[in-house]
Amino acid sequence: MNDFFSKCSPWQLAVISGILIGISYQPLHLGILAYIGFIPLIYSWSNHNSKVNFFSGYIFGFVYNIISNYWMATNSGAEFVIVLFSLISAVLYLSIFWAVAGVIFSSVNPLINRLLMLPFLIVSLEWVRSFGPLGFTWGNLALTQMGILPILQYIEYTGTYIIALWIISVNVILYYHIFIKKIPKNYIKTILIISVLFIGGGYVKLFLASNDSNKIEVSIAVIQPNLDPNEKWNNSTRELTLKIMDSLHIKAMSLEPDIILFPETALPTYLRINKRIRNRLQNHVNQSNIPILIGTVDRRIDSNSNRLYYNSSIYLKPEQDFVMYDKIHLVPFAEYDLMPSLLHPLGELNLNIDRGIFMGGDDYKIFTYDKVRFSNLICYESSLPRYARRFVNKGSELLMIQANDGWLGKSAGPYQHFEQGRLRAIENRVPVVRSGNTGISGVILPNGKVKRKIALGEQTVFKESIMVGNPGSFYTKYGDVFATLSFVIFLFIGPVLSCIKK
Repeated sequence: MNDFFSKCSPWQLAVISGILIGISYQPLHLGILAYIGFIPLIYSWSNHNSKVNFFSGYIFGFVYNIISNYWMATNSGAEFVIVLFSLISAVLYLSIFWAVAGVIFSSVNPLINRLLMLPFLIVSLEWVRSFGPLGFTWGNLALTQMGILPILQYIEYTGTYIIALWIISVNVILYYHIFIKKIPKNYIKTILIISVLFIGGGYVKLFLASNDSNKIEVSIAVIQPNLDPNEKWNNSTRELTLKIMDSLHIKAMSLEPDIILFPETALPTYLRINKRIRNRLQNHVNQSNIPILIGTVDRRIDSNSNRLYYNSSIYLKPEQDFVMYDKIHLVPFAEYDLMPSLLHPLGELNLNIDRGIFMGGDDYKIFTYDKVRFSNLICYESSLPRYARRFVNKGSELLMIQANDGWLGKSAGPYQHFEQGRLRAIENRVPVVRSGNTGISGVILPNGKVKRKIALGEQTVFKESIMVGNPGSFYTKYGDVFATLSFVIFLFIGPVLSCIKK
């Protein structure tokens, strides 16, 4: 193997690693590749200077992000040139983190310190990458391990970052054993014991989470209409869409659930403004005595007579006024213009780059049903841990997710998006119910097990009962303590020790 690697150029090794890590993401179920996929990159970084490592890191990031996030270019809601521009821009940005990692790695001496530092460095970069309006967690390595539920149980303490630490550590140990020095047998035994304890502890956590003494049973009917989002707002299909959704609502009521959940932007109208359609829904709610949570867009007028648009959900209860939640974290460049001064002029080219006009909300709304408190994450919000944490800390015992992944067809995007909901469930030990316009809808238990899952492209209504109560975890309460500690360790092993030795 040493001969093969030595004959490869840095960019070739980066490409090999990029491919191995890229295909380890869902839905291919090849997560095992993540445990060896970084070895070519580590080999390259260990044998070249910072300049070479910058470019090899960038190439690695570019390849793996293109493969794992190609779904960005499948968005049918915009022209091909726009979605291609979005994908390339995102990949160019995300690759910077790996280029920086390559430079930092080469700046630390001796080699053993580099290898000890690397797992904590990658955790730190995943953490930093989650901040700000461009916060992006889809590339977190935890998403490669969704098929190994026991090891995911630790994220109730650490967030997803412990999975990155685990994966990179395995890669580092294997690299050291193969290319640097054979690890003594007694060390190997110790490593194996730690691994067995780590995985075995995960099984114990999985069992305990499965048998938690939750308190209240609540039944949810979930609607997956499977309507083409490109057709929904056309005037020619509007009435047909309303009829279909009404029939699905009636079907959901016939199941006699406690609550009915619709997907994001379920109806082609502004429900708060359109009293005719909202009253029709309210009549169903009053007659059935079953409340509904339904996604809608909203339009409001500010003090300067400007129109403000929101991506919202509206909660209708029997014989009560409606309550609304406005999506807090919007998708940059899709739902709002992150850099209007830079990108707005492109609108003259009819590229629709400036079509994002939504405003973000700021109220972490808690809805109630009987004694159950629940909240709603709208689409992209479910990929960012801080929003689920905030809701559960405020008292939510159940998380709903309303999504519309129909723009992405049957690409990897909807599959990865569903898995994000499973991560939020485990992190906060809270059940999650998801309604996707075209899928994937389902019910997720606090241990991450999927109780019900509806495939992409199916039109259906289903009901599931779940137990709610006793939500929350160490991670819910304390957040990214593990990531912060990893950052401190990275600084100590890397920059601090390097400066001391100089």
